[in-house]
Amino acid sequence: MTIQAVPEPATRTEHLLFLDRAAVRTCAAGIDPVAAVEDVLRAHAAGHTALPAEGYLPWANSQGAYCRSIAMLGSVGAADPTVPTAYGMKLINAATSNPAQGRERAGGVSFLFDPETARPAVVAEAAYLSALRTGAYTMSSLRHLGPERFQEVTLIGCGAQARTHAELLARYFPDVRTLHVHDLLPERASAFASWVEGSELPFTVVPHGRAAEAAAASTVVITLTITDTGYLSPDHLRPGTFVAHVSLDDLLPEVFDRAQALYVDDVELVRDNPRRVLGRLLGEGRVLAPGTPKPGTSTIRGTLGDVLTAAVPAERPGTGVVVSNPFGMAVLDVGLLARVYARAAADGHGTRLDLLGADR
Repeated sequence: MTIQAVPEPATRTEHLLFLDRAAVRTCAAGIDPVAAVEDVLRAHAAGHTALPAEGYLPWANSQGAYCRSIAMLGSVGAADPTVPTAYGMKLINAATSNPAQGRERAGGVSFLFDPETARPAVVAEAAYLSALRTGAYTMSSLRHLGPERFQEVTLIGCGAQARTHAELLARYFPDVRTLHVHDLLPERASAFASWVEGSELPFTVVPHGRAAEAAAASTVVITLTITDTGYLSPDHLRPGTFVAHVSLDDLLPEVFDRAQALYVDDVELVRDNPRRVLGRLLGEGRVLAPGTPKPGTSTIRGTLGDVLTAAVPAERPGTGVVVSNPFGMAVLDVGLLARVYARAAADGHGTRLDLLGADR
């Protein structure tokens, strides 16, 4: 019997492209983030994405503050020729004690994988990309589900998400002239107002001492807080209001009970997360999934992707309140990063890292 030697593997280099926040921002300025997010939402509604269960690790730091790490994998476009195929992951970590120490609450990295070798091909700063994805989703929901005309918007919470939302509002809704704002820390609201002025955004910022006052000041309310305790009731919202419930725990259950219409990003994602108010209400049967209406019980109309594909009609606020309640899908980050990477590759942005170094 002849024994053949196993050939040595060919010497190869293994690189990945690193995009820091400055590079991500530069590349993102050259794309349409709302169009990118809407393309992925359509693909998701058509079943052309994969969204595995997220990994979740909580702990308390030395100050007793809540910390968590969330790892979210996703793929998009494999069966949809209109959307670039992308496989990747977002790792986003947060500590509630960070803002008091001058840090953003959340930060992390996002990856794209090489579809042939499965190696990580791109790693990018994730906090800005995640905020951009969140804001782009809000802009899309506002475009399709919000009031036909509005010039004032309420932002509850004045951190990094508020700044990204303000930038996108200026880009996509040029008629908006006033931002009503509230933050538990008045100095953060003041810092936001100063940032708006310094950024030359076309807004007058009106601070409010109470969240309820800010919510009642306009017919577009966007919650961008870190609360886990509801505080907004139906009485705090004007008839004809659209609420982008971005931070997921600001609305009291009664708002969902009385909502004129309720839309989410993914029903199963909501169902699988009883830590959030809508997930709890869905689990308790107080809010029902699409297709299971019951007289006197609030029912989710569908997803924003369903609206974009005309599978579900869009309903704008009339005399009631329309709520958009996105839990956040990793496939949106993956799809958005794919567009950012394409721009980086075309324009030569980013830093190439050699993973093997001298060990070849």
